[in-house]
Amino acid sequence: MRLRADRVRVRVPATSANLGPGYDAMGVALALHDELEVRAVASAGVEVVVEGEGAGTVPDDERHLVVRAIRVALDHVGAPQAGLALTCRNAIPHGRGLGSSAAAVVAGIVAARGLISEPEALDDATVLALATQMEGHPDNAAPAILGGATVAWTNATGGVGATQVEVHLDVAPVVMIPPTHLSTKAARDVLPAHVPHADAAFQAGRSALLVQALGRRPDLLLDATVDKLHQEYRRAVMPDSLALVDALRARGVAAVVSGAGPTVLALARRLENGSAPGAGADDERARGTDADAAIAEAFGGVLGGWIIRPLAVDPSGARLVVGEHPIG
Repeated sequence: MRLRADRVRVRVPATSANLGPGYDAMGVALALHDELEVRAVASAGVEVVVEGEGAGTVPDDERHLVVRAIRVALDHVGAPQAGLALTCRNAIPHGRGLGSSAAAVVAGIVAARGLISEPEALDDATVLALATQMEGHPDNAAPAILGGATVAWTNATGGVGATQVEVHLDVAPVVMIPPTHLSTKAARDVLPAHVPHADAAFQAGRSALLVQALGRRPDLLLDATVDKLHQEYRRAVMPDSLALVDALRARGVAAVVSGAGPTVLALARRLENGSAPGAGADDERARGTDADAAIAEAFGGVLGGWIIRPLAVDPSGARLVVGEHPIG
C-alpha cells in the first residue's frame, strides 16, 4: 500500500452517547465540528498546531490522539509511515461528554483513508473496528463515522457493528455544557460491576422504545429516556448535572447525561411556530423547542458558566476532502 496524497482535510462531528438507556450502544452525531488538516512531509517527526478546544493542553507530538490514530490506520493497511504536520481547529469541548476523543480517533483514521492509494481498505466498518479498539466502546465512534443516530454492538467474536436509526425531523437536541470537566474514566469508575436483573430488563425495554421515539414518536421521548444503569450511580461525581436532569425531567423535558458527562442533553421537540429569544433566522433555535421555557426556568436566569447550545443532528458523520485547501 502506498500513499497517494500528501494533504487531506477532515471534518468530524461531536457526538452524544447513551441517550439515557442506550448505555455503550446508542449515540447521535451533533452539528458541532472539529476540522483538521494533515500533511505528509518528507522530514521525520510530527508538528501539531491546535486552535480552539485543547489548545495548550493536548500533546503536540506523537502522543496526540489524531496522530496515534493515523499511525494505527497506516499500520493496519501496511502503508508506510511518514512525517506529519497536523493542524486542528477544535470546537468540540474536551472532557464534557461530547465525544471529543472519539472525534479525534475517527478523524485520524479517516485522514489516513485519504492519504492511501486504496481508500476502500479503510471503509466505514474498518474505521469503526479500529476506533473501537482505541476507544474501548463504539457508542461515540459509530455516530461520528455514520452520522445521525446509531446503534452499535459487539458480537461473540469481538467484532463490532453499527447501523443508523431514523431521527424524526421534530427532534431538536439541546446541549447544556457546564464549566467543569470530568474524565470518562472517573465517570466509569463509579459504576457497579453488577446491576439488578429487574433494572437490566427495564433498560432493555426503554432502549427499544427509544428507537421508536427517536424515529416516529417524539412524544414518547420522556418515557423512552429513563435510565437505571448509569446516571444515578454517577450522581456523586456530577451532582449539578444530575440535578439539572432532574429539574428538566420534572418539567417534561427528555433530559439525560450526555455520554460520561457532565454535559446534559435534552432531546427536545421543535415547535411549529415561534422562536427562542435572540435567535436569528438561520439559527437552529429559529423555530424554538418545547424545552426552551423549562430550560430557562431551571436555570432561573443564572447560567453560572453553563453554555446552552441548540444543535442540529449531523446526518453525515466524518467527511474527507482531498486537495490543496488549507484550513483558514
